Amino acid sequence: MPTNQKLRTERLAAGHNSEDLPHLKHVGRRERRAAETRLRLFRCAIQLFSERGFPNVTVEDITEAADVGKGTFFNYFESKDHVLGVLAEIQLGKVQEAVAEAEAAKRSIESVLQQVFLKVAEEPGGSPRMARALISAFVSSERSTDIMAENMAKGRRLITRAIEIGQKRKEIDPRLKKERVALQLQQTFLGTLLMWSLTGEPKLQDMVESSFQLFWRSIAVRD
Repeated sequence: MPTNQKLRTERLAAGHNSEDLPHLKHVGRRERRAAETRLRLFRCAIQLFSERGFPNVTVEDITEAADVGKGTFFNYFESKDHVLGVLAEIQLGKVQEAVAEAEAAKRSIESVLQQVFLKVAEEPGGSPRMARALISAFVSSERSTDIMAENMAKGRRLITRAIEIGQKRKEIDPRLKKERVALQLQQTFLGTLLMWSLTGEPKLQDMVESSFQLFWRSIAVRD
């Protein structure tokens, strides 16, 4: 490997050794190390997808960037398509956290759903190029699409629970079908992400906030 390329991949792998994994603080060292390795492979993979495009990245490219053996990769993933499942897990974790807050009744449902919009935008929002790479990766093969569809369905079920809570608290119009509202939330977010990925303007956070406010006004109970 050329020296400059070797240095580049070493820098890419650096910084993924000590990922903040607060949900794993109380597990054993072996489990935590395994989770860190899996997450490191994911981070390196999506960076490469962003740089080269999903079809042009091989398992060998990912393991080289992460500085692990090819066999290690297959200890965690069936294929490079399954690396995308880590993103889905991260996003679902954020939605689960928001729904838990809704159930605890410590915040308004409006602020809970706003958090979902903003938090879920963090992973693909590194750059417009990153967002485009992830969107194209999820539709690049039937396997990737199945992973996306399965996890979107899980996310909708969680969001539906938050909508139900909001209707019981009289924050969300009870006449609306909660499953439909959950679907609309996902459609609004994905549409916003796609539009931002094309130009990068305005800032993603601003676009997400604007989209959320429009979405919320369409479902909130009016005085």
